[in-house]
Amino acid sequence: MNRKIRKAAVIGSGIMGSGIAALFAGAGIKTLLLDIIPPDLKGKAKKDTEARNRIVKAGIDAALMASPAVFMHKKDLDLIQLGNLEDDFEKISDCDWIVEVVVENLKIKKDLFKRISGVRKKGAIVSSNTSGIPLQAMSVGLKKEFKQHFLGTHFFNPVRYMHLLELIPGKDTLNEVVEFISDFGERVLGKGIVWANDTPNFVGNRIGVQGMGKAMQELLDAGLTIPEADTLFGPVMGRPKTALFKTCDLAGLDTFAHVAENSYKTLKKDEEREAFKVPAFVQDMLEKKLLGNKTKAGFYKKEFTPDGKVNRYVMNPVTAGYETFDWPTFPCVEKAKAAETLPEKIRAVVYGSDNGAKYVWKVVANGLIYAANRIPEISDTIVEIDNAMKWGYNFEMGPFETWDAIGVKRSVRRMEKEGLKVPKNVKKMLARGHTSFYKTKRGKVYFYSFKANDYKEVIVSDSIISLKALKSAKKAVKSCASASLVDLGDDVFCCEFHTKMNALNGEIIESMEEALDYVDANGAGLVIGNQAGGMPGAFSAGADLKMMLGLAKEKKYSILGDASRALQDIVQRERYSSFPVVAAPYGMTLGGGCEVCLGADKIIAHADLFMGLVEIGVGLLPAGGGGLNLWKKFISSIPEPVEGVDLAKFFIPTFMAIGMAKVSMSAKEAFGIGLMGPGDRIVFNRDYQIGEAKKEVLKMINDGYMPPVKRPIRVMGQAGQGMVNAELHNMRSAGYVSDYDVFLAKRIAFVISGGDVRTEGEIDEDVILQLEREAFMDFWKQKKTIARVEHMLNTGKPLRN
Repeated sequence: MNRKIRKAAVIGSGIMGSGIAALFAGAGIKTLLLDIIPPDLKGKAKKDTEARNRIVKAGIDAALMASPAVFMHKKDLDLIQLGNLEDDFEKISDCDWIVEVVVENLKIKKDLFKRISGVRKKGAIVSSNTSGIPLQAMSVGLKKEFKQHFLGTHFFNPVRYMHLLELIPGKDTLNEVVEFISDFGERVLGKGIVWANDTPNFVGNRIGVQGMGKAMQELLDAGLTIPEADTLFGPVMGRPKTALFKTCDLAGLDTFAHVAENSYKTLKKDEEREAFKVPAFVQDMLEKKLLGNKTKAGFYKKEFTPDGKVNRYVMNPVTAGYETFDWPTFPCVEKAKAAETLPEKIRAVVYGSDNGAKYVWKVVANGLIYAANRIPEISDTIVEIDNAMKWGYNFEMGPFETWDAIGVKRSVRRMEKEGLKVPKNVKKMLARGHTSFYKTKRGKVYFYSFKANDYKEVIVSDSIISLKALKSAKKAVKSCASASLVDLGDDVFCCEFHTKMNALNGEIIESMEEALDYVDANGAGLVIGNQAGGMPGAFSAGADLKMMLGLAKEKKYSILGDASRALQDIVQRERYSSFPVVAAPYGMTLGGGCEVCLGADKIIAHADLFMGLVEIGVGLLPAGGGGLNLWKKFISSIPEPVEGVDLAKFFIPTFMAIGMAKVSMSAKEAFGIGLMGPGDRIVFNRDYQIGEAKKEVLKMINDGYMPPVKRPIRVMGQAGQGMVNAELHNMRSAGYVSDYDVFLAKRIAFVISGGDVRTEGEIDEDVILQLEREAFMDFWKQKKTIARVEHMLNTGKPLRN
């Protein structure tokens, strides 16, 4: 059967329902979003369509106002039709996929599915986003054909950003249906698929909430504070900065408690059932409605003083009151910070001797044992559990990858010495001489299967390329501390950055130069991309500001000018190379990172792209050819035969993108700003991105790639500067910009308009590049630029001075 999702329905417009509808619309799917009629309607309101749709409208309005943004582009709303469960229910008969996202109440869900079964068209897929109610219980009494097209699709919140989608087939679900939703979810919606069995809370929440519950209990026993626990279970353990308790505040204590209580109630034979018992101090917080960020107070809270300062407090689990705090540290944490690789960092913490390390060991050892005991109960393989924790909880390593990192044999010896019960399947694996859960061979990753008692290949789509796996197979032809050149096969190579936040430095520029030389001599094309972790992660957060600030304070302006020239030269070489160059940006792609992408032949961007030339925010301007290449991107869309075009209509949005430091909130918005254009495209699944970029390189080669010819470019000249100056005068008079903003913006307009040239004249590209460098060095000489840079480095926020 050749299935297509032409139209979908989402029933329930809360945070999850509106998030799923926004995701569908972002992927180009027409979506019907339904919710109940407000029960309090009276008189004429009972017949008023607007009043009857008040709940669903409130849900979508909240999604439109949400931060971080739920919608990839506000125009996606055009694909969503709102309605209610009485007037518009029949409309689901047109839908190919119907997703239930209503309250977690078995009776309500069963009644809804009974109604759906009466109107859905034959073959339409129906799924539940339940986080814990068994599918078998929800489908009792439904016809076989309904059950054959029924499954669980558990998205994680926030839907747009969380990669995980758990799929839970029912006993009667057709393989064809499961395979279709798996492919559609991965390829079209961009999700990482985890296969889960129909057990309470499935995979991610079963493992995650057990770990959180155990961490809370051990915290009390160890006599540690909440900030101490978060310090220990943060980035040094490969966890997000929100660690344990801040993550709980983010998700909501009520959400954590709901999953924990459901587990405690239903998992009566679980050996760790007591870990799901919500501690008394958390129960007290729930009763007081201290639910985390949603109520502005949870484990942590902030209070603003009249003079604008922020006081931060944390819950003391012993006194059940808030108190001020400072972020603590431990010897094991300091040792971990000094380590280079994540496995080394984790070992430094887990095998440390201080009280913090002992606490971490107890929680981690318990969690590893618990995860191993859940196979095959909640999933068939270790891969599903690891992926669920990475994609649903933003861990850098799942439990079994963590076990490999700390050493399976070493940790098992310690577990047994301390009287912990090591799972039989792990002991059996070690007895067979296998000392790790994963291994890489010839660029392919293998996992240990407890069922087969041997290693099996991790099966992924042909479109997925893992740079990590390729490097482990010695496919890195060049490598240094900041970058690598990786052989992707078929004579295509990938220049991968791997500094902190993938910030550009001299070593990366040199590596790009070497990469272009190597590909010119040995290859057919180049991809510029990386697969760094994080949500949303950073393709490149721009140039190394700290390094440049140091040079500026030493008045080494010529070196700063040389750095600008080096970036310009490499971007220009990238632009005019004899082979295709494709950039694969995602997440934060700012400043110099954006400039690298603008120099490529094509951009294959991930849907979650936060891209922009933001230099004015720190008192600078794009000095790696960013202004030049953005202007060229705008005017290159003008067909050659067209004459008399008003260049002002192109110049103003080019200037505004730079002068207002515009950042796209998605790849779709990058098109709207002009950072992406015809020929560029969006990939929803980041796992596919490098593979898709490689395909683009090969397509360009097969199409007979010819490098662009460097020609003089048309510029606005003094007319463009005059237009900008007039607008800046108005903005300054209205108080929208500061005097220094005006100073910077006028110089930026001077640069991208070509300097002192006649209106709509033609100049060589090198003229703009020279103007960029001169302005860049001049800006670094300004005290207010130094202040802006220092403020950004110290606070992470821009300074308007």
